[in-house]
Amino acid sequence: MTSKKTGYLLGAVAGVAVAAGALAATDMRLPMAERSSPNMPLIRTSTAPVFAPPPGAPLSFADIFEQVSPAVVSVNVTSRASTSALRQIPGFEGLPFGIIPRGPGGSGEGEGEEEPQGPTRISAGSGFFISADGYIVTNNHVVENAQEIKVVLRDERELVAEIVGRDEATDLAVLKVKGANFPYVSFENDAEPRVGDWVIAVGNPFGLTATATSGIVSAYGRDIGETFVDFIQIDAPINQGNSGGPTFDIYGRVIGVNTAIFSPSGGSVGIGFAIPAATADTITKQLIARGSVTRGYIGATIQNYTREMAVAQGLGDQRGAIVSDTVPGGPSARAGLQAGDVVISVNGVAVTTSSELTREVAKATAGDTLRLEIIRGGDRRTIQVRSGVRPNESELAANDNSGGAPGPRGQSPAQPTYPEVLGMSLAPIDEATRRTFSIPTGVRGVVVAALTPNSDAARKGLRRGDVIVRANNRAVTAAGDLSAEVEAARTAGRPSVLIGVSRDGRTLFLPLDIGS
Repeated sequence: MTSKKTGYLLGAVAGVAVAAGALAATDMRLPMAERSSPNMPLIRTSTAPVFAPPPGAPLSFADIFEQVSPAVVSVNVTSRASTSALRQIPGFEGLPFGIIPRGPGGSGEGEGEEEPQGPTRISAGSGFFISADGYIVTNNHVVENAQEIKVVLRDERELVAEIVGRDEATDLAVLKVKGANFPYVSFENDAEPRVGDWVIAVGNPFGLTATATSGIVSAYGRDIGETFVDFIQIDAPINQGNSGGPTFDIYGRVIGVNTAIFSPSGGSVGIGFAIPAATADTITKQLIARGSVTRGYIGATIQNYTREMAVAQGLGDQRGAIVSDTVPGGPSARAGLQAGDVVISVNGVAVTTSSELTREVAKATAGDTLRLEIIRGGDRRTIQVRSGVRPNESELAANDNSGGAPGPRGQSPAQPTYPEVLGMSLAPIDEATRRTFSIPTGVRGVVVAALTPNSDAARKGLRRGDVIVRANNRAVTAAGDLSAEVEAARTAGRPSVLIGVSRDGRTLFLPLDIGS
């Protein structure tokens, strides 16, 4: 099992499962007035009164289970684990720079060298037929390193499966087995269950085949770090081995694909996450048709534009996505998008987070024109960007830290004293500081030479060697530039100043309190 985020677990080792459970009658004693209520029918037994479930609660999920379970399969995978796959992926330690999960790049292996392989392993997940001619949906993380895949049907037949296509970005994959007339289920894209409606999961937790559990839809729109998916949260128990299995509504329609759980212990605590049917349906159709998924791309690094950032710039409660960097020569750079621009809509669709912006851009095809409404320097304007084709997730991760390895942080450049602003001693960037802190040639700004331990900058994760490149959307080339923006913010009555910080080849924005 691999942790994509702290507490979020993926059932890569023990396949998929969707569970469905029957509702047990409740044995309770009530005052006589409540016993005689017409809204709560009394069932007499030889021992104690037992009350029937309230209207709308099913007496059993057995009929639904019998209907859908033949379409659910075990996915048994033989693979050779890579070295990087055996490493634990860091979660959210240390804000603000810890909030963007790191990919497999920067591992220290030599360029062009083949990554060392770990031992052969056997793992199991879940999946389900979506057609009579043998197409099966599962999770990408269940099969991504597979050397051999076999699926086991409910009638215990074992069939060899081939990968039709995988999509790392949504963690979906499609398999194919030879044969016909397989029992299958369908995605439900129209009738979305409400929060509180019943759901049923069927799968293979811990290798226990054809396991059913039940629960309710707990919430929609959960963000657990997967850019292209707004997850459904369910409380039907799912565990290791449930990954890739279906979640059903009480009509036997697939409303989601189980992918992850939140768990401090490794087992179910009633918080599971499923990819919505609409997303899974769209992706699997592309995988079947082309073997891959094509998405729009504008070549920009973005992050959430928070309320604190908006307050720092005098923009009230404005939400959106702030541009940290643009790819040199990429679509955004060619169109004139700049670091510090705040994107608030794409083709007229409002965006309030970086994930929403990425999803809207991804809907485009290569060559489409995207109208980005942005805020720059307090003014709104529209920039038209011609979409490119988004590289795959591995390629993006490999280029994530283009500035190279982090430099040493232990010794300050041999300079006497530096101006101090907001608890930071700020040194100019010269040949010595570039060498000491491994600052890339193209980076301009002021380097943090020292920090006051209790300063807001220190509390928010800044460290020696970070380079401040912008303040309130203005370029910073000297400590005086930052001081001027701090004074301007104070004069305007704002409580903070928004700074752009470059570290290890990437830029992030965060607000720093300026005090009185």
